[in-house]
Amino acid sequence: MGVDLREACRIDSYHVSAARSVAEGKIDRTRRAMRVGIAACLGAVSLPGLALAQQPAAAPAQTLFQNVRIFDGKSTALSAPSNVLVKGNVIERISTAPIAAEPGVTVVAGGGRTLMPGMIDAHVHMAMSTVPQLLLMTADINYVMQRQGKSAGDMLMRGFTSGRDVGGNSFGLKRAIDEGYIAGPRIWPSGATISQTSGHGDFRMTHDLPRASGEPLHFTERLGFTAVADGSDEVLRRVREQLMQGASHIKLMAGGGVASDYDPLDVAQYTEAEIHAAVEAAEDWGTYVTVHAYTPRAIQKAIRAGVKCIEHGNLADEATAKMMAEKGVWWSLQPFLDDEDAIPFREGSANRRKQIEMNSGTDTAYKLAKQYKIKTAWGTDTLFDAKLATRQGAQLSKLVRWYAPAEVLKMATADNAEALAMSGLRNPYPGKIGVVEQGALADLLLVDGDPIANIKLIDDPDKNFKVIMKDGKIYKNQT
Repeated sequence: MGVDLREACRIDSYHVSAARSVAEGKIDRTRRAMRVGIAACLGAVSLPGLALAQQPAAAPAQTLFQNVRIFDGKSTALSAPSNVLVKGNVIERISTAPIAAEPGVTVVAGGGRTLMPGMIDAHVHMAMSTVPQLLLMTADINYVMQRQGKSAGDMLMRGFTSGRDVGGNSFGLKRAIDEGYIAGPRIWPSGATISQTSGHGDFRMTHDLPRASGEPLHFTERLGFTAVADGSDEVLRRVREQLMQGASHIKLMAGGGVASDYDPLDVAQYTEAEIHAAVEAAEDWGTYVTVHAYTPRAIQKAIRAGVKCIEHGNLADEATAKMMAEKGVWWSLQPFLDDEDAIPFREGSANRRKQIEMNSGTDTAYKLAKQYKIKTAWGTDTLFDAKLATRQGAQLSKLVRWYAPAEVLKMATADNAEALAMSGLRNPYPGKIGVVEQGALADLLLVDGDPIANIKLIDDPDKNFKVIMKDGKIYKNQT
């Protein structure tokens, strides 16, 4: 409860006058003591934090996992039977010897199951993953945001405790999750994608052109899904707008896309000067730029301009892979194949032709990433498809086509955590994630079985994930 500002000012003036009267001997000691007491009470009412701060802090919640075998995010085999104590939101202790359960500690009987880090998806679109595109373009935005909150909770219950959002307005969603109003993963948001006119992030129709000087922005821009910018000055403004809202990194569209209607897959987008403007603005804020690009020309131009990460890159050639390795650029790859997880574009359409061409490069891309030891992240890039979103774990296990199961799990935990750490000073969650180590943040999964021996366990989180913990809080416990 607070005090009305006008009333507070009136009371303050009253006490000044009273003090003057006391000095002049016009008010007796009893009345003066009463007013001092009233002032003290008002001070306590208007500053509740002061009173609360004097109370002893509540002891942090503790959880003890007993008899678990640990995949620590990096190793190729599980640990010996161990015990793990979580205090607050941090892993306090790991021991093969018993850890005493103090009063008030929540004990989870592991029963020899696997304790592993919460998984990380390095390429998500929280605002657009499950809502059909037509609905997204026409529905009440409040409805869309409600759907967004539901999909965030579902993602957490699939065992994904963190996600790097690379396009869309998820700032409000992130805040609601962080403040505990709804359940969901940690979110590293880029905010709106930055796209040139006719680029992969330009959602306008041809009848919206040309844009006149001073004309209102398209509704997809006003709602924060994308930002169309041409020229270095406009790029700087749009990048800075995302940073102002809390972007942890910046996403630029540097080449043609599959789902977009007006940009062929082969085109390169933005000049080096425009991309470099974004890079410089991001670096001034201690963070980085990642770009959507498929082709060698688009990728190489972006790297020369200083970007730190390439999204997709499925059509990269050997020269491009060498360049990525030499510059230490991250490659955020998705296992795009012409299979049950492919977005169903109409046969014979331009989108379907672009999809087939892009999918044809996926095997080569993973081969090059391994050959040149490029730092590789994994993500899903699910868009507009609620059913496909449920296959998040299945899209991860699909990587055994190119990697050993332990390598797959490492990519979705410790490796992806390293990629997210590129946000540097703009990292919204200081602390180590993606590993089971003393001192790391307590994002943990208890798996019924050994996912290194059977990677398909992650395909069915409802059945196989017995405990899901994020930031030291248990969201699911079926032990």
